[in-house]
Amino acid sequence: MPTPLISATELESLRARGTHDIVVIDCSFDLANPTAGREAYHQGHLPGAYYLHLDNELSGPKTGVNGRHPLPDAELLTARLRALGVNDDTLVVAYDAQGAMYAARLWWLLRWIGHEASAVLDGGKAAWIAAGLPLEPGNTPDPAPEAAGNLSLRSTLVPTVDAATLVENLTAPTRLVVDARAPDRFRGENETIDPVGGHIPGAINRFFKDNLRPDGHFKSADTLRKEFGQLFAGTPPAETVMQCGSGVTACHNLLALEVAGLTGAALYPGSWSEWSADPKRPVATGPAD
Repeated sequence: MPTPLISATELESLRARGTHDIVVIDCSFDLANPTAGREAYHQGHLPGAYYLHLDNELSGPKTGVNGRHPLPDAELLTARLRALGVNDDTLVVAYDAQGAMYAARLWWLLRWIGHEASAVLDGGKAAWIAAGLPLEPGNTPDPAPEAAGNLSLRSTLVPTVDAATLVENLTAPTRLVVDARAPDRFRGENETIDPVGGHIPGAINRFFKDNLRPDGHFKSADTLRKEFGQLFAGTPPAETVMQCGSGVTACHNLLALEVAGLTGAALYPGSWSEWSADPKRPVATGPAD
């Protein structure tokens, strides 16, 4: 893929030509109502699209100290995608109805298990509807077992860091930490999701929604390159770490960086929900230092 984004008309054209093996996955979700995404999917989704649930399939078990959305088991995720007919050469297109907030998670997870042929529907479900393209109700059943794909679990294409690395980074900084949460939550204000408000000391803030235009599409590559360049202030992308509340919207910033051609940034999967679960780890409040 020359870009990790695909437009509604591009996706429809590829599907109509039938020259590509494509699997479309709806990732719509609502943190306040975990059943809402599947319900919206049943009301209307892209024709032939499957649904994957953030909590149940795009995350792993929670222990109380590993964050709200730990990474899933790589082998289980690969097997689930294989059951949806994903092959090693399948283009997997993720979308949602929340500005790619959750689709970006699946895009990143695919790269995490070594699958490069992945894209996010730019503008999501709304863009599909705006293009005059149809939705279908109900549920797309999994393919029959004999039609399962051959997706392989391969070497990861993306770097990650853990909490211990970021603890070391506090005293010997080698990485710039970028928090994707809303500015008020970054400052420790109006925290309604995690028990502790604030941010990792030394982190800076890039609200993931700032990657989007008012119409819900991603900003241009040039604009994103300029904005992240100003944010990084000379720090190479490969020396940055993206995090958020639970490792989900940080993937939105990673997707925007990929669109901008600024590759190599790492994800801290546990993010603030893991960091703040250990009272020994320091907490900062207020604006970035």
